[in-house]
Amino acid sequence: MDTIRKNMDKDVNNVKNYQQAVDLLKSGEVVAFPTETVYGLGGIATSDAAVLKIYEAKGRPSDNPLIVHIGTIEEVEHYVTNISDQAKQCMAAFWPGPLTIICEVKENVLSTKVTAGLKTVGLRMPNHPVALGLLRALGEPIAAPSANRSGKPSPTEGIHVEEDLRGRIPLILDGGATGIGVESTVIDLTLQIPTILRPGGVTKDMIEAVIGPVNEPNHIEQQEGAPKAPGMKYKHYSPDAPVYLIEKNEAAIKEAIDKIHAQHKTVALLAPELYANEQADYFFSFGEDTQADMAAHLFQALRACDATTVDLVLATVTSLDGMGSAIMNRLEKAAGNQWFHAID
Repeated sequence: MDTIRKNMDKDVNNVKNYQQAVDLLKSGEVVAFPTETVYGLGGIATSDAAVLKIYEAKGRPSDNPLIVHIGTIEEVEHYVTNISDQAKQCMAAFWPGPLTIICEVKENVLSTKVTAGLKTVGLRMPNHPVALGLLRALGEPIAAPSANRSGKPSPTEGIHVEEDLRGRIPLILDGGATGIGVESTVIDLTLQIPTILRPGGVTKDMIEAVIGPVNEPNHIEQQEGAPKAPGMKYKHYSPDAPVYLIEKNEAAIKEAIDKIHAQHKTVALLAPELYANEQADYFFSFGEDTQADMAAHLFQALRACDATTVDLVLATVTSLDGMGSAIMNRLEKAAGNQWFHAID
């Protein structure tokens, strides 16, 4: 299969590109497109055949549910039922935007392969002109996980999608670099206490300002069977070399690199720019020492490691306040919760 990457900037005839994407989607194919978080790989959410192609292209386990993207708030009641006041308040406050809301799914509307057999589904309305343009031109819901091979770092640029899925999908709508850089927050509003299942661009404090107390466990205990949200069950975001977490401390970083080199191994350091270390074999920047910059650069830095032959990767951590919980969620998954001191 040939994979075409279409530029969707202001000087291109986007109407024609949308129509090509719509035609492919309506024929049961999948299309990659940008959102404000990461690039998604979409298929029509009511089609079993289309959803299967998403799983096949990604190599994704079929018991991992998919988020359903919609273009207008009026579509919500087509796909979910028993919509709570809290859900309506969150939609009004954060849509379009990086918040996925888990609600009770209507029977016999969406493909059961989207929900992995659960009685709930995650809905979101992305805040990106290309994503919204595609959804509104299509007029149907799109199931879309991140547009990467399963387990690898999520794509924040069109070229990342092409690197992972070339020959596996027909079309990439390239809208340039995404803004936020980590996937949407997922909140379950079917529970007695609203619970964040995956932290993201909308923080706990932001949600609590709208609906009151929200639970955000550090680690979600898994139920038997399918997880209720993407990214809860399997290792994610990993480059080829093993990743180890390390504190942002110049002395600790230097000591770690010296120890790795003493073992005749090579290392890539992922850290804010001010921690650049010439002793590391490779350095990939998280940008300025802010959580916003770290989130925006995280997946790109992890992906850059695969263009090297390093034996291992050191990634500096951040605090859990604000966007920090989302960043650390991704880093802990990339590292399998391994810290540098675990190396013998």
